[in-house]
Amino acid sequence: MAKRSYPLAKVYGLLEPGPVVLLTTAGKARPDVMTLSWHMMVEFEPPLVACVVSNRDYSYGLLKAARECVLAIPTADLAEQVVAVGNCSGREVDKFQAFGLTAEPATLVQAPLVGECYANLECRVHDTRMVNRYGIFILEVVKAWVDPAVKDPKTLHHRGMGAFMVAGETIKLKSAMK
Repeated sequence: MAKRSYPLAKVYGLLEPGPVVLLTTAGKARPDVMTLSWHMMVEFEPPLVACVVSNRDYSYGLLKAARECVLAIPTADLAEQVVAVGNCSGREVDKFQAFGLTAEPATLVQAPLVGECYANLECRVHDTRMVNRYGIFILEVVKAWVDPAVKDPKTLHHRGMGAFMVAGETIKLKSAMK
């Protein structure tokens, strides 16, 4: 099969790192939530997650100041809300109220859990050395919550330019990892 050149501006859609998440912060007036698709695991124990938050995002300042957040993992049934959250700014909109999301109290951080998400990860900022240059925050997951009723979550994966893939069939292969 012949290959053809591919635009560099679209490469991120080929390497999408994992499910789209909602990042919540406490905020002074009210909690905020943003849609985030640029993240990756960095370490297993303690679990460390790198995420890219632009300094143009309202959540950037909230995260930088509070040094804690929640990464909430939605399923495909929340796709419309996830995209709507990502298409506006928390500077002007109370996104929890506007998009029918439930802010539930976390136990170790001030940022709220998202009640409608099947998993929520309470995080504290672990390392900020790459924030000013790249917008990369290294977060340590300090508490994890999951809905045991959700057995095979259909997560959203951002492919770019409004395109998403929904996680499909799970296959199991022999692994040396425990």
